[in-house]
Amino acid sequence: MLDLEGLALSADEARLLQSPQVGGLILFSRNYDNPAQLRSLMQSIRALRPDLLVAVDQEGGRVQRFRDGFTRLPPMSVLGRRWLDNPHKAIAQAHEMGWLMATELREYDIDMSFAPVLDLDWGRSDVIGDRAFGPTAEAVTELAGGVMAGMHEAGMAATGKHFPGHGWVAADSHLELPVDERSFDEIEQQDLRPFDALIRRGLDGLMPAHVVYRQACSAPAGFSTFWLQQILRQRLHFDGVIFSDDLSMEGASLAGSYAERCDRALAAGCDMVLVCNHPEGARQVLQHLQNKSIPASHRLARMRARPARVPDPERLQQSRALAAELIKEA
Repeated sequence: MLDLEGLALSADEARLLQSPQVGGLILFSRNYDNPAQLRSLMQSIRALRPDLLVAVDQEGGRVQRFRDGFTRLPPMSVLGRRWLDNPHKAIAQAHEMGWLMATELREYDIDMSFAPVLDLDWGRSDVIGDRAFGPTAEAVTELAGGVMAGMHEAGMAATGKHFPGHGWVAADSHLELPVDERSFDEIEQQDLRPFDALIRRGLDGLMPAHVVYRQACSAPAGFSTFWLQQILRQRLHFDGVIFSDDLSMEGASLAGSYAERCDRALAAGCDMVLVCNHPEGARQVLQHLQNKSIPASHRLARMRARPARVPDPERLQQSRALAAELIKEA
């Protein structure tokens, strides 16, 4: 999965997207100006590759790539605060936020948002912070489960992140390689619980963290057969799609060159590798995959969204009003 430089496909990007080794495209704020431009961009992408997985980070709060022309979504921590007063109502509202987010994206034929965040808010990580639903495994499980159910209702697969939990470490894996010194038992008793529970409820995809959990494995989770094979596939019985986090992040640099990062992520168990914000790195990975003739994972087709349905206008209005209400509390 790679990215684009601007608001429209360049001739070189169009050529790259036609490679069978490119299975996905992730869009960022630099690729969005207004709804008409996004519709035109998506039409040009679909004309080349109707099968391509098109993704965006549209969690809400700080991480919402499309803003003008889309409903402004709240940070998920607001739902966590509402959970403390009325859990059942907060879960229903989480469902509506997941449905609204997915419904608006599906109007433009975008397959998926990398959401929900399943990290616990330990009060230590600024890069996670209010992206998390709360500090307890129960609150995160139930609220993220609500968002997932809403996404599913709108025809969109859900991807939980950042396995097995990014909330404890203070370091930002975009800029450095964080190390979590806790024991496996501590992680299992807290951070792993939302992943375990939502896998049982039908979570479609997962994205591992570029974090080293030193007492469990010396490799970052996204390059670790311990985490992706022994724990995720075998112990938690997850058979969905594993997306690497962005291989251009500093937390991935330990694995070596871009080709080596790709090899290590795939060997550990990732179904698809992401290379974002580094066109040369993306080209290196693409050339490497072409040379090796690695077949696409059979799981990836599951992440394609269902055809968009025309949403009920009254429900849209009510969901947007709820989002505005939640924003005021952020």
